[in-house]
Amino acid sequence: MPLRCLLAVVGGLVLAAAFEPVGHSWVMPPAVAALVISVRGLRPRHAWLPSLLFGIAFIYAVMVWMRAVGTDAWLAMCAMESAFFVPLGIGLSWSTRVRAWPVPAALWWVGIETLRSGFPFSGMPFGRLVFATADTPWADAIPWIGMTGASLLVALTGTVLAWLLLEVRSPTRTTYAALAGLAVVTLAPALAPYPLERTGSATVAAVQGDVPGTGLNVPAVHREVTANHVRLTRDLATEVAAGERPRPDFVVWPENSTAVDPFLDTAINAGIVAASDAIGVPILVGGTNSNPLDDTQVLNQGIVYQPGLGSGDRYTKRNPVPYGEYIPFRGSSWMPSTYGRLTEVPRDMVRGTSLEPIRVGEHLVADAICFDVAYDDGLVGQVARGAELVTVQTSNAMFSRTGQVAQQFEISRLRALETGRWVVVAAINGVSGVVRPDGTVVASAPARTQEVLVETVGLSTTTTPAVRLGVWPARLALLFLVLHTAAVVVTYRRRRSGSGNDDPPLHPVEPLERGGPA
Repeated sequence: MPLRCLLAVVGGLVLAAAFEPVGHSWVMPPAVAALVISVRGLRPRHAWLPSLLFGIAFIYAVMVWMRAVGTDAWLAMCAMESAFFVPLGIGLSWSTRVRAWPVPAALWWVGIETLRSGFPFSGMPFGRLVFATADTPWADAIPWIGMTGASLLVALTGTVLAWLLLEVRSPTRTTYAALAGLAVVTLAPALAPYPLERTGSATVAAVQGDVPGTGLNVPAVHREVTANHVRLTRDLATEVAAGERPRPDFVVWPENSTAVDPFLDTAINAGIVAASDAIGVPILVGGTNSNPLDDTQVLNQGIVYQPGLGSGDRYTKRNPVPYGEYIPFRGSSWMPSTYGRLTEVPRDMVRGTSLEPIRVGEHLVADAICFDVAYDDGLVGQVARGAELVTVQTSNAMFSRTGQVAQQFEISRLRALETGRWVVVAAINGVSGVVRPDGTVVASAPARTQEVLVETVGLSTTTTPAVRLGVWPARLALLFLVLHTAAVVVTYRRRRSGSGNDDPPLHPVEPLERGGPA
């Protein structure tokens, strides 16, 4: 057991190295294999321990950027996320005792990954295997099988590697057939990319205004932040009038480009209107607005400002961050709102529900605000309803000195592949960028700079298989967890009632040389 636990810890740290800012994607299959090998042959009541240690090593390393919020927040959040690896260890123990076990083992990985990405509250999707696949053959499969499918493909590669190391002494036809099938599924999308039909083009400007001072605290300098974006947009209008830059069809400002309600603050509203009138095209502004139905609540929105008309369509953030943008069970004794930095969240942010794309000028746009981009439902739902282009408005100022910024930008690149759309990222102080549907970056602005990116992007209404699948692969992964667990419980009860043994094995015990019990 000590060797198994050591292998699990090393595997978790190796898996974290697959993600930005390290970004060695190729280590994912060996890391997954390390977890499977550390669990293989253990009974469920023992298998949870190495799996939990794997999870602790992985989660605390891959989300070390949460320390920017506070060490207490990092410890608490990662402890909760690591706990999901307990049922994963039990599920792997069950899976590795049946025939063709690499498949159910990979499904258990993806099922637990899906579960922790949405629960509790809105979950924490960062650290999904698929989010480390940019610039790999696995990413080429995303337009065909979606994010969950790509995670499954990576997990299956890892479980098959474990199978080869544990069980294949002399390869047979079955061995070669399994490897050939996995290779075909992995490499075929790279050889046959999904065809996308371009229906037009648009010129889009993304404004990165930066945050004065340390760059970490937007609320403390929010008026200067808004003034930066107003000034850069008006400078762009001057350059357009002089023929130095092309006129954009619309402009994108980042999340928190105004940190107060632009409809209640007359000075902020005047600045935005002046910028919109100067450039002569709509501006998609990132604003924090009061809920008109409840002044104790707030909305994080992308608001379309039209020259001469004022505000138009709006997108409301679908996935506010618990304890960062709202406090679950506010006022309860077990988590008082006066604890730590929770005092900085005086009002709860309300979750948006609409999946309709917003109209910005002549174009339908799928919008995501910050952490929204890590969730599968929002952008896919808007693209399925006709969005021709994707925008991502993000602040991330608090994390600007951490690896979180690079991790989130990689997710934006993968969303371009998934949706078959160009993606325009506007970040308040980096990294802003423009991404092709194949995931390549055509322009970007480094962190902590003031810059305006103006690029001509393609428009499309093609619906990729990933968009058609939507969230169903994730639902099916969860259904597998339920059905497999139910099957194991039923089997256990039947064997217990038949044998009279209080603690029978849930599956036939494997030979000791194939892993051995703890």
